[in-house]
Amino acid sequence: MFRNLRFYRMTSPWPKSEEKLSELLAQNAFSPCGAFSERTAGWEAPADHEGAPLCRRLNGADLLQLRTQSRVLPVAAIKEALEDRIAEFRSRMAQEPPPSERRRMREETKEELLPKALLKSERSRGCFIHSESLLIIDAATDARAEWFIDQLRTCFGEFKCTPLAFSKSPGELLQRIFLGEQLPGFSIGRECRMQDISDAKSIATWREFELTEPSIRRHVVDGMRLTHLGIVFDELLSCLMSEDGVISKLRFLEGDAVDRLDYEDPLARLDADFVLLTGTVSRMVDNLKKLLGGYA
Repeated sequence: MFRNLRFYRMTSPWPKSEEKLSELLAQNAFSPCGAFSERTAGWEAPADHEGAPLCRRLNGADLLQLRTQSRVLPVAAIKEALEDRIAEFRSRMAQEPPPSERRRMREETKEELLPKALLKSERSRGCFIHSESLLIIDAATDARAEWFIDQLRTCFGEFKCTPLAFSKSPGELLQRIFLGEQLPGFSIGRECRMQDISDAKSIATWREFELTEPSIRRHVVDGMRLTHLGIVFDELLSCLMSEDGVISKLRFLEGDAVDRLDYEDPLARLDADFVLLTGTVSRMVDNLKKLLGGYA
């Protein structure tokens, strides 16, 4: 359901009911990209059935889904069409077009080709856990998470959130796990990434390795900085956590082995996956909070 987790703490009010939240999201509901628009975004129902609300509230958490649609217009296509315009200008004016004219022709070419471009949609999910006032976004980059937040902000009269921060750095916790300390709920996975302190471009990565090997641990002991570590939580969830607390490559260890029968109700599957995700992540954040001295 989610592959990445970026955490934000809400410091402004969140709607108290599923209906109210859906009403707010409807102010920025998804509509298809217009003929002369490069990109559009809006909220759509996480559950794929007619009349479904724009959010789904289960077990004290809300599931949201943002759809971004863009027109795919390759740079090579613009360049080729622009060359024809420039050639026509040369023939007509017996000179090269000045820079200002080139810019104008490029914009005209782009506007002419845009309605013919193919459409591509991307969907991003997020959830809000009420007990912790925690917004979680499934985004691989900061830019995509900010895009998600910007679309939310347009729906709320007041919207304030900040990246989740603890009193101690998550990087400190990762190093303790990596060096063999036994911590409640957490165990070491099979992937890590290190960076040379003196050279930011010097990065070493181990995947599918037994990280308890002394030869691997020696790099951190000798001064390399551990920036990412594969961890397992509650022997249920595996992921790669960065020193900033961002999670990627999230996977439920048992989940992929569960039979997904063809006749299973998709809505029931969605609900079950969402409850499992939010319940496990809530416990993990609670453990992190205890181990890292609470929220900053």
